[in-house]
Amino acid sequence: MTSLKTAPTYVPGHGLLDDKVVVVTAGAGAGIGASVVRRALEEGARHVVIGDTHERRLKEAAESLGAEFGEGRVTTMVSDVTVEDDVQALLEAATTYGGVDVMVNNAGLGGTASVLEMTDEQWSRVLDISLTGTFRCVRAAGQRMKDSGRGGVIVNNASVIGWRAQEGQAHYAAAKAGVMALTRCAAIDLAPYGVRVNAVAPSLAMHAFLAKVTSDELLEELTSREAFGRAAEPWEVANVMVFLASGYSSYLTGEVVSVSSQRA
Repeated sequence: MTSLKTAPTYVPGHGLLDDKVVVVTAGAGAGIGASVVRRALEEGARHVVIGDTHERRLKEAAESLGAEFGEGRVTTMVSDVTVEDDVQALLEAATTYGGVDVMVNNAGLGGTASVLEMTDEQWSRVLDISLTGTFRCVRAAGQRMKDSGRGGVIVNNASVIGWRAQEGQAHYAAAKAGVMALTRCAAIDLAPYGVRVNAVAPSLAMHAFLAKVTSDELLEELTSREAFGRAAEPWEVANVMVFLASGYSSYLTGEVVSVSSQRA
């Protein structure tokens, strides 16, 4: 019998994004964004445009993905979601390949600080990247999808912290709750143009960066809350994002899907 604490076998692609042009923010390196990029390619995406602020990680991603999936299927661009011109340039890069069909807004920033000690700068930085950055990308992608006349899909990355309290996370929780509200309202605004907007709310997805910035004690505590007694693999979250981006969720919009146990 398979242990619940063991990650399941990696799921192969099934052509869910055949011939789609996908744009992913914060998609280089490790974590959920990188897993979404890989899954999109495995699911048949014609082209994936990856935005990230880390030039070195982008170069490494382009090289490794090109070697694995073939040259010409990935474009990388240094892009900061707090800069409107960067967001526009990232979406413009997709026009070379027919325009954006799927926009995955993965960029976000966390941190830990008591609300009693949190500075305006700490608060504003997290909100600008995690919430306002998502808004900028939803607006830019939504405008292009509307103008194309063929609709599209936007998938945002929220967090269970948008629903529940956690010590030292006032800024991040506020930002992710905002992403959830943005998702619901944007879905209504864009529905007349055939654009669907949904979000995922992961609880704990383990990757190298998270392990680097989080104490072992906190990771152990968070893991103990999970129904399966383990953190999610980033690709398990990416699978749900791909589902939301695919035709299998054609009547789903304005929803936030929890990728976690409900206890978390």
